[in-house]
Amino acid sequence: MTLTEKDSQYLWHPYTQHKTAQAPIAITKAEGALLWDENNKEYLDAIASWWVNPFGHSNKFIADAIYKQLTTLEHVLFGGFTHEPAVKVAEKLIDVLPKNQQKIFFSDNGSTAVEVAIKVALQYFFNKNEKRTTIIAFENAFHGDTFAAMAASGISFYTQAFQGMFIDVVRIPVPVKGQEQISFEALENTIKNHNCAGFIFEPLVQGAAGMVMYEPESLAKLIQICKENKVLTIADEVMTGFGKTGKTFAMDYVSEEPDMICLSKALTGGTIPMAITTFTQDIFDAFYDDDINKALFHGHTFTANPTGCAAALASIELLQTDEMQRNIERINKKHLDFQKKMESHPKVLTARTLGVIFAVEIKSDSNESYYGSMRTKLYNFFIDKGVVLRPVGNIVYILPPYIMTDDQLQKVYNTIEEAIEMV
Repeated sequence: MTLTEKDSQYLWHPYTQHKTAQAPIAITKAEGALLWDENNKEYLDAIASWWVNPFGHSNKFIADAIYKQLTTLEHVLFGGFTHEPAVKVAEKLIDVLPKNQQKIFFSDNGSTAVEVAIKVALQYFFNKNEKRTTIIAFENAFHGDTFAAMAASGISFYTQAFQGMFIDVVRIPVPVKGQEQISFEALENTIKNHNCAGFIFEPLVQGAAGMVMYEPESLAKLIQICKENKVLTIADEVMTGFGKTGKTFAMDYVSEEPDMICLSKALTGGTIPMAITTFTQDIFDAFYDDDINKALFHGHTFTANPTGCAAALASIELLQTDEMQRNIERINKKHLDFQKKMESHPKVLTARTLGVIFAVEIKSDSNESYYGSMRTKLYNFFIDKGVVLRPVGNIVYILPPYIMTDDQLQKVYNTIEEAIEMV
């Protein structure tokens, strides 16, 4: 039996309707921006495997750091213990995060990083004997699949089976160009009419919504409104963090600082699952009390796993190298050139770029659904051509590893142009 045949016998895949989906591709090895399947067909990974591999697959620098840590201290419980890799990760992050971030809480993936932040926002006011139970989020947001994270997400087919079971969430429009004032007023009205504890947002780019982009000044205004009303703000940088937007964090573009930041995905360079939620000192102080019941009772068996911490340290070190920063700038320039070309294409509605993120929206006669026919046709075309891209309806996005070469990028661009002509 092939790997794919064995897979169909035993495995259940994410976001997959197995009755109608094509069989998954069995990948046997990877290096740099390339993947190879069990038939030795080569694929170009143009989305860094769901945005987690910015330094490419099988990165030796990160692998060596992991091996060294595995032969020293692979894991120790974090309840009542600590270790050098966790302390070093905290020191590294505090140095590059917005200056108000002072405390680091480890978990194991993006959803749980968000889950921690939402729980903290709600308990923060509980600890202060204030009744605030509403979370504010953007329309079409995506924050993860655990329950609070799912409640904050606004893409309906992810959540429709669980309606009526969620915490209280009110959605406001994203402040895209021309809609800024509507978003500001919606936030003010929501705060006025609800007991709001926190506002969670994907800063500057809504990933799962199709790389919807908005301006830093608009986000700064929304954060200002929250601060004036003592509503905590949560920046979900799970997708945007660690160089994707051209800066270390998307919040580096924004004049206002959030109360909490959620990190995962590229944190460990795509090697070991790990997540972090960061906090201001004020938030931590609301849990610091003689009363044990005011503690944050949340944890994971692999919290602050030393091996994951070693991977994170290596990943952050790589990001800060001059070579990697030049790569990010190079990809951004290539994207901007391709954007200009796409904007004049008769079949293109819009094109947009931020950092290494590029998205193009293809014109369609129908209202394209997230997993609709155009998406399926495009996806299959890309796979046939040996390029890994996962369209969102009629939106095709690129989010490549920073080590992708100009020739590899050009192949991605050429394949997208062919696909646009095909649909």
